Amino acid sequence: MINIGLYGYGNIARGIEEAVKHNDDFNIVAVFSRRDPSTVKTSSGVKVYHSSEVANFVGKIDIMVLCGGSATDLPVQGPQMLKLFNTIDTFDTHAKIPEYFQTMDKVGKENGHIGAISVGWDPGLFSINRCLFEACMPEGENYTFWGKGVSQGHSDAIRRIEGVLDARQYTIPKEDAVNKVKAGLNPTLTARDKHLRECFVVLKEGADKDYVEQTIKSMPNYFADYDTIVHFISMNEMRKNHMGLAHGGTVIRGGNLSSENKAVMSFEMNTESNPQFTSSVVIAYARAIYRMHNEGRVGAVSVLDVPVSYLSKKDSKTLLKELL
Repeated sequence: MINIGLYGYGNIARGIEEAVKHNDDFNIVAVFSRRDPSTVKTSSGVKVYHSSEVANFVGKIDIMVLCGGSATDLPVQGPQMLKLFNTIDTFDTHAKIPEYFQTMDKVGKENGHIGAISVGWDPGLFSINRCLFEACMPEGENYTFWGKGVSQGHSDAIRRIEGVLDARQYTIPKEDAVNKVKAGLNPTLTARDKHLRECFVVLKEGADKDYVEQTIKSMPNYFADYDTIVHFISMNEMRKNHMGLAHGGTVIRGGNLSSENKAVMSFEMNTESNPQFTSSVVIAYARAIYRMHNEGRVGAVSVLDVPVSYLSKKDSKTLLKELL
């Protein structure tokens, strides 16, 4: 049995609770929150502790699942928790992954723990496919399209802006760009060419609308490089029309096999619940890093470092028979 803790209680944590129902080799020991534990009710009935009590669980938790956001939570919480536990997180600020990896790798090696970073579908499963496609067809170009769907990381980044009560951000592929790539034309595309970002924002009373809009549109790593539309709506409209968390995307590589022959490879996923799908991936990788740590691995790892067979509950003999 793999004993896990959940640090933070939001969409990812609730998704982990659901995923554990389908993976009977996991047990959730505790949930840790910065909020008053008496105000947090878990769907699984697991007891909630204040985050200040987390050190009391050293030796009782095999892997701490870090459920915070990438904008401000994980850069701080990741190194802190890795000093105490093996960890896994969903850090998704692509431009900062190398820096975050180096920090986590140093902390993990100094403390004898393993930390899996940036686990999910992108970064995560899409990262694997980009690597796989490029290795199999070196002469070509990778393209990644996200959506249409709600980006949890981008929505969270907006909600942290002063004056914002709630927000949803939809990532929308530009159809013309997708069609060119699928046709094998290998166009040169900027981030702005590929996606539109559409934001729906509920303001707190008295908030500065112009400040919020300009802060969103100028936010580096999130919106500055994209065409971004901002709509200000009421909380009633938010609850009525924007509470779903569906998402998806496609990785495509077009390239040359020879001077005469081309090929196009693709991987596509769509989910009605972004956090639940992400959490299902996290659980599979938690199983893998539990095995890797038992073999002596420490430091940071990404999905690119994990053997695929380690994700499965099945033994190698069964995998060879059923899946190879």
